[in-house]
Amino acid sequence: MLLACVQNSPSSDEFNAVVGPNKDSKVDVDRNKSLDSTDACETTRAFEKHQHLTAACYGEVTERQAAAMEDEQALQLLVPRVKLGAQGLEVSKLGFGCFGLTGAYGTALDDEAAAAVIEHAFRRGVTFFDTSDIYGPHHANEILLGKALKQLPREQVQVATKFGLTRDASGGGAWTPCGRPEYVRACCEASLRRLGVDCIDLYYQHRVDTTVPIEDTVGELKKLVEEGKVKYIGLSEASPDTIRRAHAVHPVAAVQMEWSLWSRDIEPQIVPLCRELGIGIVPYSPIGKGFFGGRGVTEQVSAESNLQRHPRFSAENLEKNRQIYLRMEELAKKNQCSPAQLALSWVLHQGDDVVPIPGTTKINNLDANIESLKVKLTDEDLKEIASQIREEDVAGARQNTSFAPTNWNYADTPRKQSC
Repeated sequence: MLLACVQNSPSSDEFNAVVGPNKDSKVDVDRNKSLDSTDACETTRAFEKHQHLTAACYGEVTERQAAAMEDEQALQLLVPRVKLGAQGLEVSKLGFGCFGLTGAYGTALDDEAAAAVIEHAFRRGVTFFDTSDIYGPHHANEILLGKALKQLPREQVQVATKFGLTRDASGGGAWTPCGRPEYVRACCEASLRRLGVDCIDLYYQHRVDTTVPIEDTVGELKKLVEEGKVKYIGLSEASPDTIRRAHAVHPVAAVQMEWSLWSRDIEPQIVPLCRELGIGIVPYSPIGKGFFGGRGVTEQVSAESNLQRHPRFSAENLEKNRQIYLRMEELAKKNQCSPAQLALSWVLHQGDDVVPIPGTTKINNLDANIESLKVKLTDEDLKEIASQIREEDVAGARQNTSFAPTNWNYADTPRKQSC
């Protein structure tokens, strides 16, 4: 029965027929018209019908329960699909960052609870899931995502993971970037095993190794693409020069950078370069690591959270940054949404080539993030928000001290010596 269900899953073409390609999307991102409610309902109803019948086939719910769930969810917004960059990669307009599932910002979820969050995201149309080989203890995040993927139709999911950071054997030292070709290959093979997949859809260099010419690192990634182990390649926190040189060796599909209302340093150089080269932009921490959701202001930062060591979340800086949050609350009231939704909507409005990857451990927050696609912002709204929430007013650096040297500003690599 299980095999039959998997075999009856829709192909990518069938999925596109249900969801629709990006050029026909009416969701209000990058100043397009809002999604027509009738089209949204029809799209969601068709997609959910397949999902609930599949669940019934697995024996998880009865057909009557599936029908009831279908009626309840038919009115929900389904995340549209977009082209990420010019290389052909198609993903959901909103991705899901898996980092927090294994305890980055608080208590880790168990495998069952994490899989439920991932499955719920998929049922709402999120198909782009982001992880890394350093997330969680002993690669726990990749392993967790791999288990969750077994419950989803693989051809409808885009998996992104990363390599490029090493630590000493004790696990207590600082992270050090590594881009040696043999390391790239070893990491890829290990991630494939942990994820339980034959091919990684998008494989990023997590941080740039400034001791190795980027041509050597990307040259090995190109081989992995040619061998069918990787579909598309990406870079994270790479400098303009590194991006351009990498792209000359093999087309870069996406660049992952921190981008939010309080982290905007990529706008003068990185964003225009990506658009010149046809590279998609994947903003991580688009809600300011939860700040615009009230973390550190309306709710305490967990004692287990990595943010305990983050400059912007220190007691002194939080007191200063509180004023930014209060201004955001007023703007959110004006736009009839929550501060977190307004922050995410602002990022979503930066362009069709922008696919943010907010993460959460709570399904309610996940639904709220998806509903941010409904927030309509005019050019004047965007200007007002940017003028009220200014990066120069933020207290504290955007990265921990240990990670600051790996920021894109310092990510040039040596020139490759010609023979």
